[in-house]
Amino acid sequence: MTKQDVLIIKTGYSEILDARDSSKSSLGDVLRTTPLLHLYKNDNVTWVTDEDAMPLLEGNPYITKLLPLNVIAIMDLLDSEFDTLINLEKNVSVCKLAKMIDAWKKYGFRYDRKTDGPEAYDGTLGVFAVSSNIEAKRGNKKTFQQLLFEMVGREWEGEEYILGYKPKTTEEYDIGLNMTVGSKWPTKCWPFENGKQLEEMLIKGGFSVSRQDKQGSNVLSNLQGYIDWINSCKMIVGSDSLGLHLGLALKKKVLGIFGPTSNNEIEFYGRGEGILPKPYPLCAPCFKPKCDKKYNLSCIELISAEEVYKKIKSFFAT
Repeated sequence: MTKQDVLIIKTGYSEILDARDSSKSSLGDVLRTTPLLHLYKNDNVTWVTDEDAMPLLEGNPYITKLLPLNVIAIMDLLDSEFDTLINLEKNVSVCKLAKMIDAWKKYGFRYDRKTDGPEAYDGTLGVFAVSSNIEAKRGNKKTFQQLLFEMVGREWEGEEYILGYKPKTTEEYDIGLNMTVGSKWPTKCWPFENGKQLEEMLIKGGFSVSRQDKQGSNVLSNLQGYIDWINSCKMIVGSDSLGLHLGLALKKKVLGIFGPTSNNEIEFYGRGEGILPKPYPLCAPCFKPKCDKKYNLSCIELISAEEVYKKIKSFFAT
């Protein structure tokens, strides 16, 4: 069977299920698109991404050529021909680039001259609706993986993340508390007071614990070091962030603490689950970077350390 030439563009400037655009890469959104590679493991895959996301994809056995999005790469792409192009970015400049690249089949997001903005190829219309309409996003029950595979006209059959980097650590701690989030989603951050209380409860309960925010620059400022830290823990507990996706990619037990974002989008592969506020506010999930404070506490503050501790114990008891 002849190998096909496939181009995937995923920089993380825009999350697939979010309407906002950014100059900073969403690394978690880049990593959680890697299950798509299972469909093209016998082809020649070129993947274009942001420089910051390169460590997530380097060494991936299903990527033939990995390119950072820069002038040299753009010139290379415009001088190439592909059988299939999959553009997973709604960034207008990236959509314009994808429009100019020669490919027989194109999936994902495209540039529309009439609206001067991103639009969707046929298979992506459902995903585009979810990403651009809050009510559609709140009502969505499909996981990210299901929606991702629908974009290319295929059905997700349990394919997992593919992380190229091989961690240099072994499991040392029972629990890794992944306490920080990116600047794009400050409302995802579970209060540090709750995290500190949970840490004390875990230590008292006989668990060995490591906290992300207590690590040195080798973890906090180095993506490979961060992956090594995630790999040193049997379970990752924290907010909806890159650490959650890395935990899933490394096949750890994962407990996600959710407030302003939807746990329905996350596929835990039978190794974890999401913890939601109780009582669940009518405004949640709001998908907003700033809480309207309609209640005395933001939704994620409603999740107590006691509740998370009970859930952790139940997972280690099985």
